[in-house]
Amino acid sequence: MEKTKTTTKTGAPATKKKVAKTEGPPKPRPKIQIQEGSTIKDLAERFKIKPKDLIDHLSAAGYDVSASDLIDETLLQAISRIIKVDLEMVSLEQDIRKLAFSLKDDLKPRPPVVTIMGHVDHGKTTLLDAIRSSNIAEREAGGITQHIGAYRVKYKDRYITFIDTPGHEAFTQLRARGAQVTDIVILVVAADDGVMAQTKEAISHAQAANVPIIVAINKIDKPEANPEKVKQQLAKEGLIVEEWGGKTICVEISAKEKKNIDELLEMILLLGDILELKSHPYVPAQGVILESRLDAQKGPIGTVIVQLGTLTPGQAFICGNTYGKIRAMFDEFGRPVQSAGPSVPVEVMGFDSVPEAGNFFQVVPDLEIARRISEFRQARQKKEPVEKEVPLTLEDLFKKIQKGQTKELPVIVKADVHGSVEVLKGLLPTLSTDKVKINVLQASTGNVTEADVLLASASKALIIGYNVKVPSKIQELAQKENVEIRLYKIIYQLTDELKKAVAGMLEPVIKETYLGRAQVKKIFNLAKVGTVLGCQVIDGKVVRNAEVKVIRGNQILYQTRISSLKHLKDSVSEVIKGYECGIGLEKTQDLQPGDLLEVFIKEKVMPG
Repeated sequence: MEKTKTTTKTGAPATKKKVAKTEGPPKPRPKIQIQEGSTIKDLAERFKIKPKDLIDHLSAAGYDVSASDLIDETLLQAISRIIKVDLEMVSLEQDIRKLAFSLKDDLKPRPPVVTIMGHVDHGKTTLLDAIRSSNIAEREAGGITQHIGAYRVKYKDRYITFIDTPGHEAFTQLRARGAQVTDIVILVVAADDGVMAQTKEAISHAQAANVPIIVAINKIDKPEANPEKVKQQLAKEGLIVEEWGGKTICVEISAKEKKNIDELLEMILLLGDILELKSHPYVPAQGVILESRLDAQKGPIGTVIVQLGTLTPGQAFICGNTYGKIRAMFDEFGRPVQSAGPSVPVEVMGFDSVPEAGNFFQVVPDLEIARRISEFRQARQKKEPVEKEVPLTLEDLFKKIQKGQTKELPVIVKADVHGSVEVLKGLLPTLSTDKVKINVLQASTGNVTEADVLLASASKALIIGYNVKVPSKIQELAQKENVEIRLYKIIYQLTDELKKAVAGMLEPVIKETYLGRAQVKKIFNLAKVGTVLGCQVIDGKVVRNAEVKVIRGNQILYQTRISSLKHLKDSVSEVIKGYECGIGLEKTQDLQPGDLLEVFIKEKVMPG
């Protein structure tokens, strides 16, 4: 059968049109994590590349390196381009944690770590002493040589670690640094006093950290003790005890008479079992610094609570920007310790400088690696400050709502009187929407305190003040911790602003962006043109149509706009520092040589 040829209208043979393939967006390259402290040789071996080949490629790109050099962010980007893989640096500590919890079959139960909190004079110290004295041998009772910030007790052949913090501020400071070391909080409430201001604060701090609470109602030996009243007060704070159908474990004790201390320890172990606390005892050891000091005989000392692995003398370590080799370890009695596994607190000798509380302590293969990582971190810190996750501002909230990221706005409320506190505590959650829930972490009377700022920092919360003040020291701390404090005197303004923020409807903000300064040298009054200022640009740049503040001395005389700008005889759009120019202003009055023109632009920007 004869095939017919397809022709065009002109009779020429038709050619098939090539149909362009429509391709979707390029697939993102896989991101591969590289452990901080890796060398060029380590990375080459990981990707099965000869170290020499990788070094040659880097040399061609202008990098003078050797196989033993540590990889910094700049080298990491260069290597990413060479091997066509997106690499990202993760800290040594992050990598070890990820490794440890990926090996689920090797995880072993560990003792619970407990912090005791509560109102001053409700018996925290007495309870600590009662637990300690009832669980140590008589010969050891007077043997504690120094306070190391934590200690262990043995009960029914099992251990419990207690962190001896001075209060909830210390608990939250550790958490603000990213160190979550507490598994359980014991809330001590006096049976005669009941729930007080610091009790409420302690509850807020524990709940914000998502740490389970066991309530110890203390001083039941007192004639005026009223445990039932305490339970009612706790229920108002959201802690409903088990006997009332809630989930909060409650033990009635007398620390002074050492009554029901065993029952309290039993409940700690029971809750620890429910939480299924586990750790990996064999990965390179990692812990957190609880306390540190400079000892006249021993040098820099740090109390480490071990979270992963097992510490032994002789191990090299990195701790923040400091490093060292464990020369010796001691328990709370000053006795040498040869090993310390998960949940064990020990005092460590061997730091090159005093470590900071809250820093992670990480064992590394040898002292040279520790030293190099320390130097790398110090150099990186000088280049750019360590990024810290900061609390939300209302502007941040708007931005996150637009991206669909935010589901909760944590808020701390401070008001002048108890009535206002109760009103705001009840009112603010009602402003929540389907997208954002307003969560009142804490509500109390009085001016904003250090504890409020620390809680806000650790919880990424906003502080709202109603008819209260912020002392200058607290304001400085808030700025340092990047905590936003919003003060109001009228409730509807407070609620209106929150409503708008939560609904994603904050008004645009007028932002002034500084451009530069020019100094007036001469003033020319020209026919048909008007006043022209002969100026020298002394900083930044001058831009036509920008806003101008006319300054004499330290006083702003008035504000206007640049209507014309010339360099020599040419009209220009901008003139930079060091050049002379002629400036025409929309409004000129009482100008003198020597006056300064501060140039800026105004922009309407959406919050965030």
